[in-house]
Amino acid sequence: MRKTFLVTILILVSYNFCLSQNFNDALRLTEPEIITGARALSMGNAYTALSNDFSATLFNPAGLGLIKKSEFSASFSYDSFSNSTTFFNRKEDFSNNITKLSELSFALPLPTIRGSFVLAFGYNQQKDFNYTMKFNGYNPNNNSLIQDLTNYNDDIAYKLVLSYPVYDRNNKYLYDTTLINGKLNQSGKIVQDGGLHNWSFSAALEIQENVFVGATLNVIGGDFRRDRQYWEDDINDYYSSNLLLDPLEPSSRDFKTFYMNDIIKWDVSGWNLNIGLLTKINKVFNFGFSIKTPRFYTIKETYFVDAYSDFAQTRFYLDPPIENKLEYKINTPYELSLGAAFNENNLNVSFDAKFIDYTQMEFKSGLDIRDIENNNRDIKELFRKVINLHAGFEYIIPFVNVAFRGGFMLLPSPYKDDPSDFDKKFITAGLGLNPGSNLSINLAYAYGWWKDIGDNYGSNLSRTYQDIERSNFILGVRYNF
Repeated sequence: MRKTFLVTILILVSYNFCLSQNFNDALRLTEPEIITGARALSMGNAYTALSNDFSATLFNPAGLGLIKKSEFSASFSYDSFSNSTTFFNRKEDFSNNITKLSELSFALPLPTIRGSFVLAFGYNQQKDFNYTMKFNGYNPNNNSLIQDLTNYNDDIAYKLVLSYPVYDRNNKYLYDTTLINGKLNQSGKIVQDGGLHNWSFSAALEIQENVFVGATLNVIGGDFRRDRQYWEDDINDYYSSNLLLDPLEPSSRDFKTFYMNDIIKWDVSGWNLNIGLLTKINKVFNFGFSIKTPRFYTIKETYFVDAYSDFAQTRFYLDPPIENKLEYKINTPYELSLGAAFNENNLNVSFDAKFIDYTQMEFKSGLDIRDIENNNRDIKELFRKVINLHAGFEYIIPFVNVAFRGGFMLLPSPYKDDPSDFDKKFITAGLGLNPGSNLSINLAYAYGWWKDIGDNYGSNLSRTYQDIERSNFILGVRYNF
C-alpha cells in the first residue's frame, strides 16, 4: 500500500460511500515543483543566493533587494510528462502535454537615501499536477479488483451482479462473496492535470550595506483533477456461459467485462510566508538563506464513481453513480534553503541545499478524527527527511550579452528506504539574450527521469512499474523601465 495510485478504490466501503483521504493527498501538495523563472530553472534552481528577479518570491525574497530598475516580466511554460509502464511484462507508453502562463509580475525599487527598498507583486505558478499512466496486461493469478471490492463488502460489486450475499440458516446476513477468482486481463489509464499558483506580495530591504532581508506573502489558489479508468476483461473465456455469478440473477451468465471510472476534483486555496536573508560577502561571493513556512491548504473535494459490468446478454450499471463532496485541511512542512554563489570574470556558479521533513505533513481538520489520526500516523511511518540539491552555472559572453546556462537537480524520494532509482534527477540548460538595454529574453529547458510503482489494489498483487520522463520549456521576457 506504499505508493498506491488506485488505492482509494479500496476504500469504497459501502454504496453510501465514505472516501478516506490518505498520505498521497498530503504528498501531492508538499513535493516541490521545478517550474520557476526561466533563468532560475536553466541554472538548476540553484537560486537562493542569486534571486535578483521576480523568481526571488519562490526562492529568497531578500534577493529582490538586488533589483536596481523597475521591471515587468512574463513567462510561459510547456510541460511534457511521459510514462512507460510495465505491467505483467507488457509495456505501455502514455504522455500528456500542458502549456500555461507561469509568471506575470512587476517589481518596483523605491527611492531611498541609502541602500535599497523594493516592492514586488505578481502571479507565478507554484505547482503543476500533470501526470499520466496507462497499463494493460493479463494477470494469471487468483486476484482481482472485483474480489477486493467484495472482500471489503462494497456494494459496487453487488450492484453490478458480480457478487451476492451469503446468509446463515436463520436468514441473517453474513457477508458478500463472488465466484470471480482472478485470471483476468487488467487495464487502465490515469490522466491528471491542474496546478497551484501564487499571488505574491513581496518586499525587500537592504538593512545594512550588502545585507538584504525580504518577505513574501503568498495567496495560493488552484485546482486538481484526476480521471482514472480501470477494466477487468475475461479474454480467455474463463467464466463460461455455464457459470451464474449471482444464483438469483439469470442474466449474470457468461461474464465479459468490469469497468470502473473514478474522478477526483479539487478546489484548493491557502497561504504561506517566505522569509529570506541574502548577503554579499564581497564582489565575488553571495550567501543566502530562506525559510518557507508551512502552506495552509483548504481542499474542497468532489469524488465521482461510475461503473458497469458486461455479460453475454446484459450490461448492469451503477445506478445512480456515486458522488461525494467534502472539505478538509492539510498543512505542509517548513522548507529551509541555504545557498551560495560565486561570480567572477562573467562566470556565475551557484549551489543550493533545501531541507524538507516530510514526516511533518499533517491533516488538520474536516475529516473524521480517526481518519486524521490514522493518516498522520501513516505519514510518520512512511516518510523521511530529505535534502534536495541544486547546482548551476551561467557564463556571459563578453560584448555580445549572451548567457549560456546549465544545471542539475537531485530530489530524493520522500519515502523511507526507497532506492536511488526513485529519486528525481533533472539536467537543465538555458540561454539568455539581451537584444536591447531594457529588454531580456530567457529560455530554459529541463529534462527529468525517475522510477515509480503503483498498486491497483492490495500490495504487489497488480503492480505497475513506471519509468517516468519529464521535459519542461520556459520562455521568459523581462522589460526594465
